[in-house]
Amino acid sequence: MNPEEILQYVGSHPAGKVKIAVTDIDGVLRGKYISTEKFLSVKDAGTGFCDVVFGWDAGDVAYDNTAFTGWHTGYPDAIAKLDLSTFRKIPWEDDLPFFLGEIINKDGTPAHVCPRQLLKRVLRDAEQEDFTPLFSQEFEWYNFAETPETAAGKQFRNLKPLTPGMFGYSILCTSLQNPFFTDLFQLLRQYGIPLEGLHTETGPGTFEAAIVYSGLIEAGDRAVLFKTAVKEIAYRQGIMATFMAKIDEMLPGCGGHVHQSLWDKDKKRNLFYDENDELKMSGILRNYIAGQLYCLPFLLPMYAPTINSYKRLVEGAWAPTTLTWGVDNRTVGLRVLQGSSKSARLETRVPGADVNPYLAMAAALASGLYGIKNKIELTQLPTSGNGYKDFSNGSIPKTLDEATQMMKQSLVAILNSIP
Repeated sequence: MNPEEILQYVGSHPAGKVKIAVTDIDGVLRGKYISTEKFLSVKDAGTGFCDVVFGWDAGDVAYDNTAFTGWHTGYPDAIAKLDLSTFRKIPWEDDLPFFLGEIINKDGTPAHVCPRQLLKRVLRDAEQEDFTPLFSQEFEWYNFAETPETAAGKQFRNLKPLTPGMFGYSILCTSLQNPFFTDLFQLLRQYGIPLEGLHTETGPGTFEAAIVYSGLIEAGDRAVLFKTAVKEIAYRQGIMATFMAKIDEMLPGCGGHVHQSLWDKDKKRNLFYDENDELKMSGILRNYIAGQLYCLPFLLPMYAPTINSYKRLVEGAWAPTTLTWGVDNRTVGLRVLQGSSKSARLETRVPGADVNPYLAMAAALASGLYGIKNKIELTQLPTSGNGYKDFSNGSIPKTLDEATQMMKQSLVAILNSIP
């Protein structure tokens, strides 16, 4: 739809309202309904949105150490600029119009606290080098046969999994919960989040979905919307979904792996692929990987933002612990997949399902570009076999505190202005 058609749809929808949302620093959608009249009056200049969404955590506990907003500022409104290109129809709300917004300053410049604005800035860096990034994200998550009320009544302990047992790629479980699987595939596609694949993952009630790749900003939007949409679809069937990185120390954690490739300006040639190379890897890809390996320890909070994130990053639990790369190796941090010139890509396996997709994608792309711009050579050999035992390039920080201190002291983060 072009802008004129979008506005016509909004104006003619019988609900007389629109749903809008912005993404906070944790990647959580914060939104509200506004009347159609209100939407049409603010679609160009933006609408007020309390800036507390950048001054508290996912549980609405206010921070006491922030400069952007806080008790010291009185929590004024920020300006949320609505992006008409994010228009979607919410299929489980009678095709209600929906739009994403992003935070801008009073002078119209991008607000530095806005995750989506950061991703757009890194995209501009890539485009200045005539690169076209194509990205996607895949998520693992747990599902429970619970409601928010029953889960709270159990103090979130001993929740009943949607399906029993450790049964990855189960055909039986997909039949057992076929209405939910069907809704996920169909409703997400109607909502503009097409899935490439959906299956059970190892763990009770665990699913995994891979989102179809797209341009960078659209990929970030799809990933952010995916998590909330899954929860909404689950609620409709008496199911409770969670994207915690680790719900139980005895069970595998949940990943939020980022898939990425760089193409030429016209999107005709995959710059990660080299037919003449033994591993089909181009020099650009090698520099890109070297940049990610170098920057990863200093940007880890952008991939692993919570204390719980680091409970997932443990040996033998299908999540990386070392600064490694390999070809089609699921025990390393960076997995190279070079099947063909179309599908060749890098999978960054460090992020968990709790990640803010905008920040994870921004960190991945910025790190890769850092390697390309500085011509960092990939001297580290690919890990063959168990990546948990390959300490040749060091290990990933083990706690959020350790990772945060490394980020604070890193010239890489400071010089690239990555908050």
